Amino acid sequence: MDVHVHAAITEQLELRKVDVLTAQDDSRADSDDERLLDRATELGRALFSQDRDFLAIAADRQRRRHNFAGIVYGHPLRVSIGQCVHDLELISKCYEPADLQNRVEHLPL
Repeated sequence: MDVHVHAAITEQLELRKVDVLTAQDDSRADSDDERLLDRATELGRALFSQDRDFLAIAADRQRRRHNFAGIVYGHPLRVSIGQCVHDLELISKCYEPADLQNRVEHLPL
């Protein structure tokens, strides 16, 4: 989870037994976006964000063929907390890490 993701999303996913790692829990709250995506890639975990800057980073990496673990993006004004929780839970149960590699998945699904 990116630093700025609403805590209710994380809390609800954890209640549903979804394996979630926040930037804060990984001691990366002060990392810039590039480093945060690098860390997610190192861990083999897709990164959920509501920060449009990650879309530009992903597009740049795709152009340069620079591998990354994948980004799930939900615009904060276009997808509700409940819809984020629902879709992220679905992704966690139906996708393998390789399914998201070098991709951006937009919410709602």
